[in-house]
Amino acid sequence: MSKIVLVTGGSRSGKSAYAQKRAEENGTGRLFIATCPKIDGEMDSRIERHQRDRQGKGWITLEEEIDLSAVIAKHKNSQVILVDCLTLWINNLVYQQEKKSIEMKITEERVVSLSRELLSVSRQHSGMIFFVTNEVGSGIVPDSSATRHFRDLVGRCNQIMAEGADEVVLVSCGIPLFLKKQHTGNVFP
Repeated sequence: MSKIVLVTGGSRSGKSAYAQKRAEENGTGRLFIATCPKIDGEMDSRIERHQRDRQGKGWITLEEEIDLSAVIAKHKNSQVILVDCLTLWINNLVYQQEKKSIEMKITEERVVSLSRELLSVSRQHSGMIFFVTNEVGSGIVPDSSATRHFRDLVGRCNQIMAEGADEVVLVSCGIPLFLKKQHTGNVFP
């Protein structure tokens, strides 16, 4: 039986570090699914720092910007999967649509469908799956329609994933706040 944990928080809140620590405390056979595209030298440095943080801790890293469901379905033997992050996944979908690399229009309805598909595939997994995402509902209303659209898409994804998750953790200043918690006895928080 799968257990799905959604970890959210603002930028630099400590959410990725928290999710990684939780994942490492809950199993071996660890798969890290990275959604971050390599776009410039600064981003490359961030990616390398995250990779160093996982070195020697039993992680296998796969880079997948678009088809998270296929990767999760293919890696059923991984006891723990960490997807970092859903915010960049939505970004990548929008970017691919703009490049016309994918035919689907990325609307809120499409994000709902893709998120539900991701949850369905994740429910078929036998281990724990951690999803990291940015909390986008606490800021001001963006001043451009493209930014508002992106915020709306991420917000919709977060709502669907939180509804389907067994646990939802908001990380603020490195401190986890449990918004939704499944009581199972031996699972750390």
